[in-house]
Amino acid sequence: MGDKPLTYQSVNRDILATLSPPGRVYWLVIAALVCVVGLAGLCVLYQIMTGMGVAGLNNPVGWGTYIITFVFWVGIAHSGTLISAVLFLFRAQWRTAVYRVAEAMTIFAVLTAGLFPLIHLGRIWRFYFLLPYPNQRQLWPNFMSPLVWDVFAVSTYLTVSLMFFYLGLIPDLAAARDRAAGWRRKLYGLLSMGWDSSSTRWQHYRKAYLLFAAIATPLVVSVHSVVSWDFAMSIIPGWHATIFAPYFVAGAIHSGLAMVITLMIPIRKVFKIGHIVTVKHLEAMAKIIVVTGIIVAYSYATEYFIAAYSGNQWEQAIFAFRPFGTYAWAFWTMVTFNTLVPLLFLFRRFRTSIVSLMIITILINIGMWFERFVIIVTSLAHDFLPYAWGNYAPSLVEFGILAGSFAWFFLLFLLFIKHMPSVSMTEVKEVIPPPEKGGVS
Repeated sequence: MGDKPLTYQSVNRDILATLSPPGRVYWLVIAALVCVVGLAGLCVLYQIMTGMGVAGLNNPVGWGTYIITFVFWVGIAHSGTLISAVLFLFRAQWRTAVYRVAEAMTIFAVLTAGLFPLIHLGRIWRFYFLLPYPNQRQLWPNFMSPLVWDVFAVSTYLTVSLMFFYLGLIPDLAAARDRAAGWRRKLYGLLSMGWDSSSTRWQHYRKAYLLFAAIATPLVVSVHSVVSWDFAMSIIPGWHATIFAPYFVAGAIHSGLAMVITLMIPIRKVFKIGHIVTVKHLEAMAKIIVVTGIIVAYSYATEYFIAAYSGNQWEQAIFAFRPFGTYAWAFWTMVTFNTLVPLLFLFRRFRTSIVSLMIITILINIGMWFERFVIIVTSLAHDFLPYAWGNYAPSLVEFGILAGSFAWFFLLFLLFIKHMPSVSMTEVKEVIPPPEKGGVS
């Protein structure tokens, strides 16, 4: 797994070393992220006090940056379940060193995504209208609306992902408890729930982990399919298509894998765990990105084929508008970054170069954000009636909230990696040779 031979003892030592007290640079980065989050909070407060007019939303483009970013963050969350659950069922050994970061990314991405429907709502305090519970108003959500489906899909995904994430942490929390002192020992002891590494506990743990993996696997397909139905269930040109469910799922995995690589590269560098999270692990994810990139390219082509074959003049008009109209720059950014740039991973020198991996994965996530921009904005800006057409440009308030969402996500992630094991000691030790009899473990 690297130039430095791994043993059971060294895995525990090196991964638990990542939980040591942070230095000045860490706190400076935390302070900078808190400032950006605070700025975004002021933007939200200003929008509430002033009204939705401070956003760039208009008629006909009633959905903008907030819904674009909601779909983006839900997509980012998907690779966590793919790597932790699906690849676990397929017994892909390379997942062991990276799945913990992917799972944490899933939780924080869903927590970030969940903020945007509330921000888009304007009157945030009215969010409870979406929740089906007995009330004196005698009003119930419309269960035929995909927006209500989102509430159930995303909340279910968050609940299952959080339980699956916590279950996998328990043995590592026990290992951290045994080497910690003070308040950390009490905290890890409480969270590890009395884990004692007995054979009975391991037997029940394995059964429970396998069960949760099986439950979580359908969520990879279902959750982003439901999000895609926010668009596909409408009659807006460019949205009303049966390909949206698999198209959105492939794009979600595409962006999520790219974000995992983007997060893993600085972690392995700063914490000096390159012998545990090796280039081979990053290369394996890069290979999957090639596959998902090809699927996304196929989806783009299929959309155009369907529009041409259907003879629907409104569909044909919107798909001509995207590459040659007002937002052509966003369309070609999307196509280049999502389909052409990932093909560089076909060449081994790009898959094994840390710099190339970092740059390409960042470009992919930029492209995936613009994919959602193109889908949402172009269809709303040019629907059925030419006299109702209009353009959309995000305002400074929307840019501030967008920046705050990234700062919020990275803030949660930085707090996680310094307080919880960011690599699974349990599963890494499963794929290294066992110690020889009488040797050091």
